[in-house]
Amino acid sequence: MAIIMRIDVLLAERKMKAKVLAEELGLTEAQLSKIRNGNMKGIKFDTLDQLCKLLDCEPGDILKRE
Repeated sequence: MAIIMRIDVLLAERKMKAKVLAEELGLTEAQLSKIRNGNMKGIKFDTLDQLCKLLDCEPGDILKRE
């Protein structure tokens, strides 16, 4: 089992660039890339909340258990 980050799918659906999302989150593109690729140990709830607000979605839309 693995947790899959669906940020790229949501970005594509909303026609939003990762660079814009990173700027809105106050993260570097490299930091956002680690989150998008699942290459991090965890994600802060406030970051997840901000992602949900900016992408107009729920946490379950971002995270998928596979």
